[in-house]
Amino acid sequence: MSICCGAECIALITFTRWIYKRCTHTGNDDSSSWPLTTSTSTPFSAVPRLSRLILAVYEPDLHNPIHPPPGGYDLNLNPNHLIKHVSYLETLGDEPPYLIYADHTSREIILAIRGLNLFKESDYKLLLDNRLGRQMFDGGYVHHGLLKSAISLLNKESETLKKLWIDTGSCYTMIFAGHSLGSGIAALLTILVVNHRDKLGGIPRNLVKCYSLAPARCMSLNLAVKYADVINSVILQDDFLPRTTTPLQDIFESIFCLPCLIFMICVRDTFVPEQRKLRDPRRLYAPGRMYHIVERKFCRCGRFPPEVRTAIPVDGRFEHIVLSCHATSDHGLIWIMREAEKALELIKAREGGGENGKGGGGGGGDGGGVTSPPRVQRIEKEHKEALERAVSLNVPHAVSAEAVEAAEAEEVAENEGGLKSSHNWNELVDKLLHEELTLKNGDVNDVQK
Repeated sequence: MSICCGAECIALITFTRWIYKRCTHTGNDDSSSWPLTTSTSTPFSAVPRLSRLILAVYEPDLHNPIHPPPGGYDLNLNPNHLIKHVSYLETLGDEPPYLIYADHTSREIILAIRGLNLFKESDYKLLLDNRLGRQMFDGGYVHHGLLKSAISLLNKESETLKKLWIDTGSCYTMIFAGHSLGSGIAALLTILVVNHRDKLGGIPRNLVKCYSLAPARCMSLNLAVKYADVINSVILQDDFLPRTTTPLQDIFESIFCLPCLIFMICVRDTFVPEQRKLRDPRRLYAPGRMYHIVERKFCRCGRFPPEVRTAIPVDGRFEHIVLSCHATSDHGLIWIMREAEKALELIKAREGGGENGKGGGGGGGDGGGVTSPPRVQRIEKEHKEALERAVSLNVPHAVSAEAVEAAEAEEVAENEGGLKSSHNWNELVDKLLHEELTLKNGDVNDVQK
């Protein structure tokens, strides 16, 4: 009897401790140690413009938008620069609707992908197709359904993107942007393009960028850090999706048993140490460099002037869901766009009202003559430190900065050597999967020897 009472007391204390920690944890805590974004020339300056492009995917006709400015937002786009607008009828459920837009002002070619449609069965199929651990991909693990969708999209549009980039003088930045479900597809699509840049006309790595708004957790930690120079994730305050460590299919399976789901999350957060989470190679994370828009603080009512913090975190990468009434509203694309605009205005005011840097997408144009970028890109200091941090924490399959630069140099040499062209991205991905599987089996054989 006393043993049972003791066990009940321990369980009650443990659960109370978890409730206290969860109730006092705010979105502000996730990035409290990160530095502020201090320049309007950083990639974050492109977020409001790209948000409008993603919102434009929802419009059947950009010349006559359903939601004019009085309805809540202004698209502020030139319909004549629209290259392609693809709806659900044309995608056949293989990927969400998307558009391709040539922004000649910022010298960018943008492929924008919309988020989850709650009334489309095909979107749920993509989301729930998450066969983790079947095969390694590029040295890590990714969301299977989102990867298939990215491959399908490239099979359909890679020739269009290649021709468009060459026709614009091979100096425009290629940007892949998405929200929610589309953010995961855009991130994995970017990884594919970076690994096969010769298939898009030999575009340099520094002219490929990705913006994942309200990102889904779609890749393992080593990949999230490895591609932090090309992938930018934008998170508004308490958004639930980047913090949802529970596989999405488990959430949908448990939707009618919410107490079971809460109990599972409680047990995991309480008893699973951080180091064990980092050692799990199949655990998925939000991708790339993180930009966190913070506008609310603990025990303070209302919204405050938003500030943007940025880092390439390795440990503590949005691990806990925030118990907030704004956890779902902060996921909305319109709110992200509005708060990003406010934050940029505040940054400009702090810095003396300087002009918003052109080519905020990350190297598209400098306003002067066209210059040839270096064939092998040097890793910036913060990215290098994050890669070394991942190695020091024994993150599975983490690679050092030197290894990344060596692989980049080898890839450039192969591309300049003139590889046989292939327009089927399924074949390219199968080759990459086969190489990773061979590498994995080789490692196992070495251990056995």
